[in-house]
Amino acid sequence: MSEQNFANHGKIVPAFHYFVVPALVINLVQSVIVAVKAFENSGAGISRSVGVIQVLVSLALLTLAFLARIFALGVQDRVIRLEERLRYERLLPDDLKPRIGEFTINQLVSLRFASDVELPVLARKVLDGKVTGRKAIKQMIQTWRADYQRI
Repeated sequence: MSEQNFANHGKIVPAFHYFVVPALVINLVQSVIVAVKAFENSGAGISRSVGVIQVLVSLALLTLAFLARIFALGVQDRVIRLEERLRYERLLPDDLKPRIGEFTINQLVSLRFASDVELPVLARKVLDGKVTGRKAIKQMIQTWRADYQRI
């Protein structure tokens, strides 16, 4: 594996991003085309209802794919929150330990990339400066601590 850093830490899952999503989008487009053609034709009402059902099912499948991804990332963020709180108890100076509860999930998820040496300084900057954006926090990190387990 190549060394992880801010520029390359995002995770692409080829089966999801390059197969599932495009296939579901193509299916939705095709379903809309069929439904529009059914409505343009003055044919029986049954083909119209089938077209509408196809569009609804296509939308449902696409929504399901995105929700599955979002739910997995949400669960992972909760695990990261727990891991990082335990890490902070070990690494932060005594004056910052009572403030661990002030970190937002975005701050905890972003700061997980900071090295153990760098964490106390960055944690103070993030809390005192009220820095909340994931990208902004990650860009503050000088010594990257890789996370190859991201879902």
